[in-house]
Formats: sequence, structure tokens, C-alpha cells
Amino acid sequence: MKDEDIVERIQKNPKFFEFVRMRNNYSYVLSAMMLIAYFGYILLIAFDKQLLATKMAAGATMSVGIPMGVGVLVFTIVITAIYVRRANSEFDAIKDEIVKEASK
Repeated sequence: MKDEDIVERIQKNPKFFEFVRMRNNYSYVLSAMMLIAYFGYILLIAFDKQLLATKMAAGATMSVGIPMGVGVLVFTIVITAIYVRRANSEFDAIKDEIVKEASK
């Protein structure tokens, strides 16, 4: 069977459209979460410097802004790991099933 035939059969498979929709929706949600976290932090820097400059405790040298910035970085790593884990398990299994059906 030609590769072009397999590609055409995959593209006509209703499971393929459902898979693409599911994967895209998941990506959009995670991207929105990341943008909210990142731009929220940037907006805090721009509009509420006093909050970020607040000391963690009396006599402390670290302000609230430092852990919040680290939190944004950690959040980025966590949601990337969540996407990769789902992509490597669920998404790959669905993809393999669709390709297997098209190769018959």
C-alpha cells in the first residue's frame, strides 16, 4: 500500500478528526493557563510593584516577587510535563490505533 493511500485513509477517518480536536483543545487550555500565569506576573510587575516588593517576613531580605517568579517557571515546567506525559501515553496510543486502521 502506498504512503499516499494511508495518509488519505487517515485523513478520512472520523477518529482522526476527533483526535485532532481533542489534542488541540488540550493544547489551547494549557497554553491559556501559561499565558495567564506569565502575563499575570508581568502585569503585577508593571502595575503593583509594591506587592512584589513586600518582604516575606519582618527582617527578611527576600521579597514576595522572587518566589512568585520562580513559581511561574516551575508552573511552566509542570504543565509541559503534563502535556508530554499525556502525549506519550494517550495521544500516541490513539495515533497508533488510527494508523493501524488505515494500514489494513
